[in-house]
Amino acid sequence: MTNILNISNLTITPKNAPNRLLVSNVSLKLSAGKTTCIVGESGSGKSLTALSIMGLLSSQLQAQGSIQFQGQELTKLDNKALQGIRGAKIGMIFQEPMTSLNPVLTVGYQIGETLTAHLGLKGLTLKDKIAALLTQVGIPPERANSYPDELSGGQRQRVMISMSIACEPALLIADEPTTALDVTVQAQILQLLNELKTRMNMAMLFITHDFGVVADIADDVIVMFRGEIVETGTKQQILSKPKHPYTKALLACVPDAEGKKELKPIDYAWLKADKAAA
Repeated sequence: MTNILNISNLTITPKNAPNRLLVSNVSLKLSAGKTTCIVGESGSGKSLTALSIMGLLSSQLQAQGSIQFQGQELTKLDNKALQGIRGAKIGMIFQEPMTSLNPVLTVGYQIGETLTAHLGLKGLTLKDKIAALLTQVGIPPERANSYPDELSGGQRQRVMISMSIACEPALLIADEPTTALDVTVQAQILQLLNELKTRMNMAMLFITHDFGVVADIADDVIVMFRGEIVETGTKQQILSKPKHPYTKALLACVPDAEGKKELKPIDYAWLKADKAAA
């Protein structure tokens, strides 16, 4: 199976504090047609890892290591070269669509920007493509003339998805795209992403806190803690037979459908034991 993305020994630090490891020696591989979920607490380095792939890290941060996309080393490219890849070959759905979409431009215009920049579409051809993309994500084509504040949260997220897949990228990065949505809309978005992944044979990197989402969408799972990968495996391995204490602790925090399960706070005794042993 062909690997679309290979990350080796990725380390991210602040430029003014190079000894402070925000992400430490992260390595992962993504394959076409497969979904890899990254789980972990806020601050564990999930989003920083995703942003480093896109070359969108803050100017105050620096990354070391290798990020190869379709055999090309992204860390060696300048910003102009990366702009040719973002949106065209790698799409990204950001956490909060209301802050990612421009409030003074129609959603159709914003989708069209990607199509014009990467595919050179204009005029009626551009209009038809925008309508087709909106239809594909379940939004009536006439809503292309709507502004972001005129759409519901679920519709705005669908617009973000249409922008991210407009050029049929080989890799789609979804950074907690369903966090702010209600359960019904979340299920619809997950189903849509699964269908698009299968149809377009994309590799998908899906960042989430929700093990319910992992159960629905993942093929493989990466567990991150304090900037490091502590466990990897298939969905079945991680959910049924977790090995690392942190993974076990995360799963112990997940409620059951009946509300009968005793929820346990994360116990970091294992971490203290590791430090003592070191």
